Amino acid sequence: MRGLIADILESGGVEVVGEAGDGREALSVVADTEPDVVTMDVEMPEMDGIEAVERLMADTPTPTLMLSAYTAEGAEETFEALDAGAVDFFAKPGGEVSMGVSRLEEQLVETVRSVARADLSTGSRRRRTAAAAAASGAARSDAGGTGDAGPDVSVEPNTTLIVGSSTGGPDAVERVLSALPGEADLRGVVVQHMPEAFTGRFAERLDAACDLSVSEAEDGMRIGRGELAVARGGHHLEVASARDGRLRLNVIDEERGQGVRPSVNVTMESAARVVDDPLVGVVLTGMGADGSDGVRALSRAGARVLAQDEDTCVVYGMPKRAAETGCVDTVLPLDDIAGGITGERA
Repeated sequence: MRGLIADILESGGVEVVGEAGDGREALSVVADTEPDVVTMDVEMPEMDGIEAVERLMADTPTPTLMLSAYTAEGAEETFEALDAGAVDFFAKPGGEVSMGVSRLEEQLVETVRSVARADLSTGSRRRRTAAAAAASGAARSDAGGTGDAGPDVSVEPNTTLIVGSSTGGPDAVERVLSALPGEADLRGVVVQHMPEAFTGRFAERLDAACDLSVSEAEDGMRIGRGELAVARGGHHLEVASARDGRLRLNVIDEERGQGVRPSVNVTMESAARVVDDPLVGVVLTGMGADGSDGVRALSRAGARVLAQDEDTCVVYGMPKRAAETGCVDTVLPLDDIAGGITGERA
């Protein structure tokens, strides 16, 4: 697997300066070679990827991409690695050792290049600090920057929220949603570029961290006040209708020329078509341009559109392309996004 990955990266123009057979060896190789980016398997002898990332971030912080098994167990371990400070992950199809990854050469090279540009000062290590503060009873503003999270919030009734993100998104989404008060009259959808084996676990983690109720989207499900659905990996998610204060969602198992599934564009464009109540769109950190067509549709429908600023993005790709459309109303630091959604910050 190491040889295969090295060949793929080299053929894509990425210089491979070293290899390691386990986490302990990786720490030594990183210290000696000072690479721009590290690809790290989760399962390794001697020292696994989770411990290796923790040590790496403490000793020689380096943008790290986790290579994960495409399984529910792999998802749990991968999220632990993201908590430890890894920037993103790449799911290996077909198990621990599979030549199938060679079919995804272009995507792997693009992801490695994207992770190499990540700003670690905005990375997921801050999630542990925020979570510890929340657990100890600290003010919610320490976790989300939105100030007093009392019942007096200015969210308009029946507001629909659509959040889109990619690289660096799991941490960013959690920090935004955990700062939203449960009393807010919100229902909505989260679209995170993530494989199908991972989105269910992602929804569970968000549900545990948030006052709002979060679950993985199912075909035909209805979500109402205080509820959010996470788009299922490998499928598009449409808002099919908006009635009686609830949204009905369709999970679509087909290609739509978006290049990614789920696509932020598909969900935002569908919401723009059917939602007559107040509508808010948010584009967070991520590589690529997904969401730029969606924010155009939202803007035409009269929605408020927010985007994360460059300084707090792990990768300033999707928010940049969204802002370039001229359809973003407000650009905010990550910790001010929740306040922008509730109307506390303009």
